[in-house]
Amino acid sequence: MNPTMIQFFHWYSEGDSTLWKEAEKQAKYLAKLGITSVWLPPAYKGTNGGYSIGYDAYDLYDLGEFDQKGTIPTKYGTKNDYTKAIKALKKQNIQVIVDIVLGHKAGGDELEKFKVVKVDEENREKVISDVIEIESYTKFTFPGRGKKYSDFEWNFTCFSGVDYAEGMDSHIFKIQSEYGNDWEEMIDDEKGNYDYLMYNDIEHRNPFVREELNTWAKWYFDQTDFDGVRLDALKHISFDFYKEWLTLLRSNSGKDIFAVGEYWAPGYLHLLQKYIEVTEGCMSLFDSSLQNNFHTASREGGSYDLRRIFDETLTQADPMHSVSLVANHDTQPLQDLEAPVEPWFKPIAYALILLRKDGYPCIFYPDLYGAHYVDKDREGNDQEIFMPKVDGIEELLKARKDYAYGDQHDYFEDANCLGWVRTGDDDHTGCAVVLSNKDSYNKPMEVGILYAGKKFKDILKRFKDKVIIDENGWGNFPVPAGNVSVWIPE
Repeated sequence: MNPTMIQFFHWYSEGDSTLWKEAEKQAKYLAKLGITSVWLPPAYKGTNGGYSIGYDAYDLYDLGEFDQKGTIPTKYGTKNDYTKAIKALKKQNIQVIVDIVLGHKAGGDELEKFKVVKVDEENREKVISDVIEIESYTKFTFPGRGKKYSDFEWNFTCFSGVDYAEGMDSHIFKIQSEYGNDWEEMIDDEKGNYDYLMYNDIEHRNPFVREELNTWAKWYFDQTDFDGVRLDALKHISFDFYKEWLTLLRSNSGKDIFAVGEYWAPGYLHLLQKYIEVTEGCMSLFDSSLQNNFHTASREGGSYDLRRIFDETLTQADPMHSVSLVANHDTQPLQDLEAPVEPWFKPIAYALILLRKDGYPCIFYPDLYGAHYVDKDREGNDQEIFMPKVDGIEELLKARKDYAYGDQHDYFEDANCLGWVRTGDDDHTGCAVVLSNKDSYNKPMEVGILYAGKKFKDILKRFKDKVIIDENGWGNFPVPAGNVSVWIPE
């Protein structure tokens, strides 16, 4: 079966500890659609307790088991709910991908004194103060958990920088420690050095930290038997760390753990390629460049040349390491990295990632189920957002599951209308796909002499009439204006 992932949450996913139960309930439905892996949100306790999305990680060992940060369950449920959801998914032969946040920690339990320098927020290599002493919440003792599972206590030597100092204005403070007075090495010079992102930045050069994070990974695997990992914020973590971490996780688990990393650099394909090179291909990356192309194409409408849609993308340059997507929790409206794809273009974008041979497609929870939420806009005003379910998403997923196989023949000669044919294989008949970002079209394409005289129907039901294949194996496949049609043998 063609592999297909879903991000089973979004930034504003409902709270009240229900998401794990929903994942358990939806397992059969997802399998029916052809979903082969489910990416679940960070499952450990965050500093905001039951309100935490999970990216403000506090205690990696608390999967909704201990009374910490004002709650026992996380936003998504209890540890028991979580493990039940995983078992339900795996029973449907769906792989479970867990979200790994190892770049920073938040919500420390005690203040500590230590020496720092202030750095320029736009150029973190530029020191703008003398060495000073501050107090910050860098000691993590996890009083609610005690020493169950691990007796490791985090202190200021486990971090390279903080953004909080007691009694002072917020700033980025570089910790002066035995592990280096400079930031860890990154592959790019954005902001001078973008090691620091937020909260207490983890110092991966500390050997005790590395040992603890390697030990925790094996513990997490033993608790859940996950199949893959989604690695958060790679841009801000030493590439050497995850290369070692993944090697040890795969060795210690005895399992070929799938890994996909978030290195968000839309429009900078060379950085994604460089990261894959320096990590020796040990993980895939989300194709942020393709997502950005979708965003741009949806805004430009008929003036966008669809023949350029895969230009400068990882899916085109290195499909074996590409996880393609239309949207995620960071690109959805009202987020800092928002780059939404307009609703009219989403069926086109999903056809481009689901029905072609390159890339490992990941669909987004609101695009399958819809979403509605309210948050502050950039001016601080409440804004209500509706994210409608994508028109025809179930049919596109089923087309991937049942028909998108075999060789691929492209018909990309027109700037506003693309088409391709998948020839099928021994077990699948194949399909013909046509999409337009402007006018309605009829696209002549060859499906093969095997289908001479046969009829093709549009599984998206844009058209009631069938396409009859001529004696040479060609058909004239229509598509509505600004839409997509998918044709299969009747």
